[in-house]
Amino acid sequence: MSKVAIKKKVVVEDKASVLSDAKVYARKIWLAGLGAYAKAGQEGAEYLKDLIKAGETVEQKGKKIVDQQVDAANSQIDSAKSSVRSNVSSVKGKVELQLDKIEKAFDTRVASALNRIGIPSKQDIDVLSAKLDELSALLDHVSRTK
Repeated sequence: MSKVAIKKKVVVEDKASVLSDAKVYARKIWLAGLGAYAKAGQEGAEYLKDLIKAGETVEQKGKKIVDQQVDAANSQIDSAKSSVRSNVSSVKGKVELQLDKIEKAFDTRVASALNRIGIPSKQDIDVLSAKLDELSALLDHVSRTK
């Protein structure tokens, strides 16, 4: 029976030793966590300041890049605007010339058609008015001299 009692003591001692080791490791883990928390509190503020400085630097560089790209885009837009304006003015001039030609051709054809029908043109009426004015002047002159 003594053998059985010894085995039980060894098992009990092993359990106590494992429990003691677990307490030691748990305490070490707890202390490591507290140490990390304390160190993070001390170094955290400095680390946060470093992050803020790095962020400001990146922000400034980003703004410069964006400004350069906006300026480049604006210059391209201005170039395109001036090109379009010059193209529009040249096309506008050509269109105006063509419209003038078309208008003159239309006027000529309408006048020709009216002449064929027997309707006098504005020039014919102006010539007749001038002749009537001359005749009226002559008649007035003749009537005064009598």
